[in-house]
Amino acid sequence: MIFKDYYKILNLDTNKVTLTQIKNAYREQAKKYHPDVNIGNKKCEERFKDINEAYKILSATATKRKYDRIWARNVGSKGNTYTNKRGQKNDFFTMFFGNINSEEVKTSSGKAASKGENVETEIKLKIEEAFIGASKNISLRTVDGKMKTLKIDVPAGIRHNEKIRIIGQGKPGQNGGKNGDLFIRVKIKNDSEFTLEGYNLRKLLYLTPWEAALGQKVLVHGINEDISVYIPAGTSSGESICIEGKGYKDGKGGRGDLNLEVRITIPKKCTEKEKELYKELKEISKFNPRKS
Repeated sequence: MIFKDYYKILNLDTNKVTLTQIKNAYREQAKKYHPDVNIGNKKCEERFKDINEAYKILSATATKRKYDRIWARNVGSKGNTYTNKRGQKNDFFTMFFGNINSEEVKTSSGKAASKGENVETEIKLKIEEAFIGASKNISLRTVDGKMKTLKIDVPAGIRHNEKIRIIGQGKPGQNGGKNGDLFIRVKIKNDSEFTLEGYNLRKLLYLTPWEAALGQKVLVHGINEDISVYIPAGTSSGESICIEGKGYKDGKGGRGDLNLEVRITIPKKCTEKEKELYKELKEISKFNPRKS
């Protein structure tokens, strides 16, 4: 039987940890290896199962105490570090809970305690809310028909369609089993100012004819700051100006790019002086966009 270092699986260096530290470590690792984030990655699926298994053992006082005795004898021993082979029978988990599914534990009455069903819902966020993080209230109907409100903290830089897991807020378990979990899928909405394209942001940049023709520095509102941008002389509508590192968060400490799509606009109403200048430009200019 291969010894599994459940503390290592949860990225913990020691068994001298509190239940809160175990929960925090579990959430961090579960988010990293969740199948919804790593679609089609079998290794991550197996790792996710081991993470759940580690949490189940370490979050209960009795099983943690039993495991710690084995951990003290085995951890650090050559050849006994955490290993998981796909398809291998889970004898190590069975040693604690018997030959049952990792989601099911026998109660003192002999009946199977099963975890409640998970519940899924979704929330919609503006791009700026998702970028900086936000606190949101969501209302859910309980099994008895009543409404309950939960406050959730959306982490900064969350991705479109990423899920937030709230442990124990799903349907009730059976025969003393744990409640299911609540999964909140985040939908990020494009708005009139920004469009999210992967880690990049796209924004329309409106210029006057003279700004585009002569070139000029303009102030552009980015997602979290104002940015001074130089417009090259002779810029045309439809051209794109890329500002590196000013897009959406990439989850690795960096950011994508902000792409500015140029739109040249003219005044809907011109003053008499402006009309004179336009007429003068018409007379002296040899530029014909239909020929060029």
